[in-house]
Amino acid sequence: MARGRLRIYLGAAPGVGKTYALLEEAHRRLERGTDVVVGFAEPHERPRTAALLSGLETVARRPLRHRGAVFEEMDVDAVLARAPRVAMVDELAHTNVPGSRNAERWQDVEELLAAGVDVVSAVNVQHLESLGDVVESITGVRPRETVPDEMVRRADQIELVDMAPQALRRRMAHGNIYQPDKVDAALADYFRPGNLTALRELALLWVADRADEYLQQYRAEHRISSTWQARERIVVGLTGGPEGSTLIRRAARMAAKGSGSEILAVHVARSDGLTAGSPEELAVQRTLVENLGGSFHHVIGDDVPTAMLDFARGVNATQIVLGTSRRKTWQYVLGPGVGTTVARESADIDVHIVTHERAAKGRGLPVARGARLGRVRIITGWAVGCAGPALMTLLLIHVVPGLGLGNDLLLLLALTVAAALLGGMLPALASAAVGSLFLNYFFTPPLHRFTIADPHNIVAIVIFAAVAVSVASVVDLAARRTHQAARSRAEAEILSLLAGSVLRGESSLDALLERVRETFAMTSAALLEREADHGPWTRAGGVGPDPCPRPEDADVEVPVGDRMSLALTGRVLPAEDRRLLSAFAAQAAVLLDRQRLVGEASRARELAEGNRIRTALLAAVSHDLRTPLAAIKAAVSSLRSDDVAWSPQDEADLLEAIEAGADKLDHLVGNLLDMSRLQTGTVSPLMQEVDLDEVVPIAFGGVPPGSVALDIPETLPMVVADPGLLERVVANLVENAVKYHPRGGRVLVAASALRDRVELRVADRGPGVPDPAKERIFEPFQRYGDAPRGSGVGLGLAVARGFAEAMGGSLVADDTPGGGLTMVLTLRAGHGAADREPVLPAGATS
Repeated sequence: MARGRLRIYLGAAPGVGKTYALLEEAHRRLERGTDVVVGFAEPHERPRTAALLSGLETVARRPLRHRGAVFEEMDVDAVLARAPRVAMVDELAHTNVPGSRNAERWQDVEELLAAGVDVVSAVNVQHLESLGDVVESITGVRPRETVPDEMVRRADQIELVDMAPQALRRRMAHGNIYQPDKVDAALADYFRPGNLTALRELALLWVADRADEYLQQYRAEHRISSTWQARERIVVGLTGGPEGSTLIRRAARMAAKGSGSEILAVHVARSDGLTAGSPEELAVQRTLVENLGGSFHHVIGDDVPTAMLDFARGVNATQIVLGTSRRKTWQYVLGPGVGTTVARESADIDVHIVTHERAAKGRGLPVARGARLGRVRIITGWAVGCAGPALMTLLLIHVVPGLGLGNDLLLLLALTVAAALLGGMLPALASAAVGSLFLNYFFTPPLHRFTIADPHNIVAIVIFAAVAVSVASVVDLAARRTHQAARSRAEAEILSLLAGSVLRGESSLDALLERVRETFAMTSAALLEREADHGPWTRAGGVGPDPCPRPEDADVEVPVGDRMSLALTGRVLPAEDRRLLSAFAAQAAVLLDRQRLVGEASRARELAEGNRIRTALLAAVSHDLRTPLAAIKAAVSSLRSDDVAWSPQDEADLLEAIEAGADKLDHLVGNLLDMSRLQTGTVSPLMQEVDLDEVVPIAFGGVPPGSVALDIPETLPMVVADPGLLERVVANLVENAVKYHPRGGRVLVAASALRDRVELRVADRGPGVPDPAKERIFEPFQRYGDAPRGSGVGLGLAVARGFAEAMGGSLVADDTPGGGLTMVLTLRAGHGAADREPVLPAGATS
């Protein structure tokens, strides 16, 4: 059965109209004849939204009784039995009431999709799991109900339901979202303009990234290489010269004019040395572009303009920023330059030529000295070497005759040197041969015959040919050595960049493979490994479309030892590139080993922490557990003694001492067992909705009567927690507070509610704890201050925090106003608490 399709309406905040849009789509599909049902829709008492339910088939909800109340959830079985073509399911991030088929609404949706039912759902951006920390830093509220990002990313369609913050606040003020008595609190808290603007930007950027993924996937599938200007991507061409910083800053200003723009700085290492740059300048420019939010890329290309354009088209760039050429005027005789060529061949990519203070001041070395001979120059050299002597001969015979054999020799030798400088050895040898024949035939007696009468002329022609061959050899050797040196420099720059990434601690294997793919302009790169010499290959990491699964399928394969190989697809690389590629392959293998060593180190740290816990446990057992045992033994020995006649009051006191010691032992052993459960990860809370006023008073059994003042409002919502674990948490907090509270006073235990969370505060008037030590007191086997050794093993707060986090809550220490310490336990409020108004303790003010 084919999997159903998922469509999601994504909103920035409650009230933007997601449910309204969802139900409108249901009506549109119904009008087109589609079989549509409403699996679950929550109008939140909004009349216009509720009116849209009219005319739609709605699957009856399933009633569930929980702690004396009845809740209604989507009946997944009924929807599956109805088998519609499309099901409308609102509130994707909703947590179902205990007893439901699944714990989360998105799991219900997964079942419907697996059964072939198309689903249309809605979710707010704050419920995306990866954005929890960001939303909490913006609004101060950590979303308790979340949806895995992958669930939303797999959606076939995502539509943003957008609304300006001012418009949303007006809707709120008009009573279109919440009831009038809740509007003022909402506008002053969660729905502040700053909060809404930040959440809106989060939603826009998330959808933009998802759209970009769709676009890249579509372009790759359809092999589209032309630029689609869907998002501004600005490529900055760097030569390694001092003007690079100016270009990067100019590109950053251009990117700032459009939200979501990207900056990609690229340096092309060309083997002919024309663009050889300063490694120091490139390092500075790399830091600058990364500080400005861009990325730095290093690629190899013999043809700089082509490599620059290939890179730009590969990243779907819309603009290229280049600097005005540093070449002097006379150097343009050798070619139009990189900037002019890129601008001429860029097609649909805009090219910006930015002036700078180094423009037209030269590169420091003539271009020809660092140049490997290209095709254009070789053709020019052959033209000068072959046609030049003929033209020069015509000039010497008909225009300036009678200059003498010496001058004729020097002029033809000049042409041979020019052919050598332009085309290398072969054009120069051809020029020397043609020039020698012309000298013999036209300028040495007897004329117009290939014979030489004067022996001195023979010597002159031989010297002419020798000088020509020598010049050609020297120029060719210099060109080859320059090419080798330039390539070595390019390789050194890339290896330096690779070494720099190691020193900076970059440990992402995929990032390194992506750098390999970009550097060598390949389609994909993969690191393959196998356990045995002849075993099957597995992919340890891969980038690009369709990384090859075996080295035999790769265009380029670099083995790393006997059981690992770097495989690339796209084109066959020349042999001279394999040395550099081997360095990347070795680094990839090192990164893979490092990742595995990091994992092993993490496991070793866990074992070391376990050993530390066990050592501390033995130390605690050796002292703290023996103290109550000694008291029990002494009391029992006294009662068993026949030498003393104990009065009934004495016997009662001894029995009370035995009971107190047994209680203390039970408490210490309980904390030790709880800590052991937390360390081994075996705590499995049974979450349900509970009333604090039913659980909290039970936790006061271990403290003297009258030592605690309780303040829990009657209107406080229920919390989602494990009753047993919650009782242990409160008991440990209260016992710790009573221990440090002045005698005769009472510890205050107060609860309050705000939106979707409930806070329980346990406040004492003791000496308090300084800020640097507030986190240390939650570590196992820690006592603060001058607590007596017999007062416990220091596990109470550690166990309390562990249980609180296991229930999805938090426990932090705060100062009590006027002196003392307050423990703040935060728990998730029960179903429907988000619509309640804030509930504060008696006597408190908001």
